[in-house]
Amino acid sequence: MIVITGATGALNGATLEHLLKVVPAEEIGLSVRDVVKARSFAERGVRVRRGSYDDQAALRDSFEGADQVLLVSSNDPNADGVALHRTAIEAAVAAGARRILYTSHQNVRGDSAFAPARDHAATEEILAGTGVAWTSLRNGFYAHSLGWLLGPWRETGEITAPEDGPVSWTHRADAAEAAAVILAGGQSFEGPVTLTAGAVTFDDIAAIAVDRTGRQVKRVVVEDERWLTDRIATGTPEPMARMLLSFFLAARRGDFAETGPRLGELLGREPLTVAEAITAG
Repeated sequence: MIVITGATGALNGATLEHLLKVVPAEEIGLSVRDVVKARSFAERGVRVRRGSYDDQAALRDSFEGADQVLLVSSNDPNADGVALHRTAIEAAVAAGARRILYTSHQNVRGDSAFAPARDHAATEEILAGTGVAWTSLRNGFYAHSLGWLLGPWRETGEITAPEDGPVSWTHRADAAEAAAVILAGGQSFEGPVTLTAGAVTFDDIAAIAVDRTGRQVKRVVVEDERWLTDRIATGTPEPMARMLLSFFLAARRGDFAETGPRLGELLGREPLTVAEAITAG
């Protein structure tokens, strides 16, 4: 059995939908905080049980009988993500899972300026110490994050942000589909596997926006602290604003520039591009 966490969310929900096309529903289980939200999946024959990263007993029950467990990373900036991940990993091990998969991020490192990357690095260390087979899906930076980072460029004609660097913007839908391919046994990976699309800068994105919209779009670089102050003043909670700023600090070091063919190979096609994200947005 394959057990998936976070399937009522966008990423692993999409993975589940792809998986249901190739794996019988009765061979899939869900571990969700709110079983009501997963009722539609239960009606399709998927096993649904309550599980929460802060409740190891419930997780062990929801992971029962799993050969593979797919853990979605915590995205709560106010929580201790590493502690939550440890609870989930320990529950999967206790339940007898033969492989644990985890939705990580490209180029995770303990000294990254990007705080989530440090949490991912710590989680991968926990996985490596379990003695159980594991796969870390090191996805490229999700392209939908551009909506948070580019600002109101459609209204202003300006992409106003701190200095950046090349980022392999990757569509969440592609990452979800690739995870389903791996879970279904299309290809097995030991340890980290990097799944990224092409890398571009905000200067490149401004040029793409001009090409796609026919409007003038200017890239404006602002100082870090000014950008942070402006973000907070316009309603972004300070912890979130600081986390977003840490993206720029890491990007300008080249932390998100890595690209490779693996994602396209798993999909059997070229990954979606930033230009498509601009058009969709």
